[in-house]
Amino acid sequence: GVKDGKWTVLQLVEALGFCLENTDPRTRGRGIQLLSQVLLQCYSLLQEKEVLHLVLFYESRLQDHHLVIPSVLQGLRALSMCEVLSPGLAVSVLKAIFQEVHVQSLLQLDRHTVYSIITNFMSTREEELKGLGADFTFGFIQVMDGEKDPRNLLVAFQIVRDLITRNYALGPFVEELFEVTSCYFPVDFTPPPNDPHGIQREDLILSLRAVLASTPQFAEFLLPLLIEKLDSELQSAKLDSLQTLTACCAIYGQKELQEFLPSLWSSLRREVFQTASEKIETECLAALHALSACLSRSVLSSDAEDLLDSFLSSILQDCRHHLCEPDMKLVWPSAKLLQAAASASLRTYHRITRSVLPLLLEQYTKHPQSSQRRTILEMLLGFLELQQKWGHVEEDEGTLLSLQAPVCSVIFSALTNASVQLQLVGIKALTVLGSLQGFLSSSDLELVVDHLIHLALHEEDSQSSEAAMAAAGSLAPIYPKVFSGRMVPRLAEELQSERKESSHNWNSLQQRCLQALAAVSTHTSIVRETVPVLLQHFQKVQKGSEAGNTQDMVSVCQNLHRVALQCQQDAEGCWYFHQMVVPCLLAMAVQAAMQESTQLALGKALLEEEVLTAMVPVISAATTHLSPELAAQSVSHVVPLFLDGEVSFLPQNSFPCSFQPFGDGECLEAQRRLVTLLMAFICSLPRNVSIPQQEWLLRELLALSCSCNCPFTATTAAKCFAGLVNKHPAGQQLDEILQLAVNRMEPSLVEGPHRMQALTLLLWVTKALVLRYHPLSSCLTDKLLGLLGNTELGPVVADGFSLLMVESPDVLHKGCHADVRIMFRQRFFTDNVPKLVQGFHGAGPDVKANYLKGLSHVLNHLPKPVLVTELPTLLSLLLEALSCSDHVVQLSTLSCLQPLLLEAPQIMSLHVDTLVTKFLNLTSSPTMAVRIAALRCAHALTCLPTPVLLPYKARVIRALAKPLDDKKRLVRKEAVAARGEWFLLGSLGR
Repeated sequence: GVKDGKWTVLQLVEALGFCLENTDPRTRGRGIQLLSQVLLQCYSLLQEKEVLHLVLFYESRLQDHHLVIPSVLQGLRALSMCEVLSPGLAVSVLKAIFQEVHVQSLLQLDRHTVYSIITNFMSTREEELKGLGADFTFGFIQVMDGEKDPRNLLVAFQIVRDLITRNYALGPFVEELFEVTSCYFPVDFTPPPNDPHGIQREDLILSLRAVLASTPQFAEFLLPLLIEKLDSELQSAKLDSLQTLTACCAIYGQKELQEFLPSLWSSLRREVFQTASEKIETECLAALHALSACLSRSVLSSDAEDLLDSFLSSILQDCRHHLCEPDMKLVWPSAKLLQAAASASLRTYHRITRSVLPLLLEQYTKHPQSSQRRTILEMLLGFLELQQKWGHVEEDEGTLLSLQAPVCSVIFSALTNASVQLQLVGIKALTVLGSLQGFLSSSDLELVVDHLIHLALHEEDSQSSEAAMAAAGSLAPIYPKVFSGRMVPRLAEELQSERKESSHNWNSLQQRCLQALAAVSTHTSIVRETVPVLLQHFQKVQKGSEAGNTQDMVSVCQNLHRVALQCQQDAEGCWYFHQMVVPCLLAMAVQAAMQESTQLALGKALLEEEVLTAMVPVISAATTHLSPELAAQSVSHVVPLFLDGEVSFLPQNSFPCSFQPFGDGECLEAQRRLVTLLMAFICSLPRNVSIPQQEWLLRELLALSCSCNCPFTATTAAKCFAGLVNKHPAGQQLDEILQLAVNRMEPSLVEGPHRMQALTLLLWVTKALVLRYHPLSSCLTDKLLGLLGNTELGPVVADGFSLLMVESPDVLHKGCHADVRIMFRQRFFTDNVPKLVQGFHGAGPDVKANYLKGLSHVLNHLPKPVLVTELPTLLSLLLEALSCSDHVVQLSTLSCLQPLLLEAPQIMSLHVDTLVTKFLNLTSSPTMAVRIAALRCAHALTCLPTPVLLPYKARVIRALAKPLDDKKRLVRKEAVAARGEWFLLGSLGR
């Protein structure tokens, strides 16, 4: 009635008069409870006058019997949310609560109601409450004092934080407010199991920390407390204290810290020197960093400068001498403490490094052992890395600049040391020095390049060689002229040198030259130098007659691919690479194919599957990041090349015959293989680039994929067709070409010499349509499901389900702009797994394995959270799959089950008997991969509840003794790990 406006609240009060004035407190309580419940639903409808009368009524009832108080507080909570509350009423209500209610004697819910009333008034009546002055703070302290429930504490802590941050008057009650909150520090709370409120210990810790670190006024009370807890034995108390100290430093100044600095430093030093906990060490270093930063911010007078200087002097005095003992255990804790302080500000960095860097350089010279030098150089590297934070090497501060010569000398000596580990640290240090603009002179830079060339090409250990190449790649964009003028010519010269006496060493040197050229190609101006060298070498290898030149060509392609990836984020470099490399590779391939067609032997290696496959990622990476305008320009040349034999845009385009990759005749077989390069280019184009003569091209690809006798060419054509279909705009043209494909595939799948080609095309087209949620995808998937029952094609189709689920490396992935919808795997699972299960149950014994294999492939690539939800219905089939004689099914099923043992232990426990038997049987499989997978599953079984496993412990340990003697080392390794876990099963502390 009140909601509908038929009754006013005051009429309701009159109607409840008998209850509200009853002498029995329970009856009065029920009357007020009903009124309060109405107010909680109708407070927004109240008039100002009604609110006034109700507030006065409820205030008077705060003196009533304790049974009535909870309902009174609910009513006041409703009134505290009224917008028409008259000025002064909020203060009146709170005064009444502070004076009449002993809050901590109430139940948890009623205490929470009091906190809600205070929170509501603080949100809407802030100025009125501030008019109470410090009395409001004192009143709240009385309300909160003794609170124990975590639900209430979270609200209470927020109120205290608001009191402080919104500048309520604390008056003489700062210490009392600190005491009433700090008594909970450090938080010791473990949520009960199945807690419906979801409050975690971390919630309370963060909420309390926000209070303690909210005002410098708490400093004189908080810092002694933090020091006391730091000295305790409880690790959680130490961590909480350190994190709170770090938070406080953000708002403290030197005035708050001055008195406590010696004690704080003493505690931090002790913890870092003595702790075995990495967490505590990390938090100590963070706290020291925060203290140093706080003191640096506070340097506004000479006194403050003295305070920072004396604090840093204490750190240096206690830590510096340990740096002279590189073999002792305190050397690294000392270095970390110094680095934490130095990283706080430019001022602290110069003060620390002015003392430490000369000492480290001196110690490096004094200690001849490579292990000692490595330690010293790693410490030096730590300080050099801090300099990167401040950018340029400052002339006026000059600590590092004044040490330029000895620093370079030490690092260069490390690079020429026989110790690989010392070399690696030297290379890191060199990279950091190079990033400090203005530090290295031009002569130093030339020496840097010379050292990197030597390490990259001639250092025996591959670690140093790879690190040197990576360093060159990092420094080249900073000094492109030096690297393009000094490093590239040297590498090109080595690459073109004649074969030395040792064939193996010469090949290794050639490979390293190629890798170094690719590594240094991290700036467009350098790419313009390196790409011609790589292409020239590729042409040289192609014309060679050595037996190993197939592998050499693959190697060049791999390094060109690396350059392409490095160019992708730079539009100018990407277009240069594309213009230079794609036409050149196409020209060389066309030339080789034509020579093959005319029975010339030159360049035959280029047409080998391995080389063509290596060229695909190069062309793809050179194309994916082109702008639509430049991509359109390029596609206007490449498509006519394959459809019309238009070779005019290719370099050196005088060929002995015409290029007809889609023509008939055995003599054109070599030319047809180049469709793989067309696939690499056209399937990597952005989707908004229109392809000339696309319908014609699709028909040619379709014909080639269904009729070509070469499996490599047919598969490539099928992938290219699928890639184009995936990006093709929906509409009549797409429907027509798909219908044409279906009409072509269906008869070929039934009989004829090209069944495998038709099946390959069906798989790739299905994948293309599944990815984009095309309606025809379900029809094609049903065709595949039907073929699982075919004795000849069934096993191939089953393996094809893996192709449908896995990401393809060269086409139909997001990197090449394919239309890939999110959660396509989940959708495929939902639509098709029930059909697979049904097919399995209805299949004959000779083809059941096909359905199991297909199912295991689908499940193996499904996101694990989805699989866990479906596990109860599928587990029996998975267990049956383990009995299949096909090792691919076994392996796929095992790899599917292993993570499920970790993520769904309760469900898996129900089948533990079967799992143990199956896994142990498969540890004797003739296939090594199956034995390894079975042992990993046996290992994962130990994650199931211990009481479930204990009856099987002795049996498993006996069975796992046999694979300990397996002839394969990897099997023995897994057996040792699994058996060890089973031995520990049920032991204390596990």
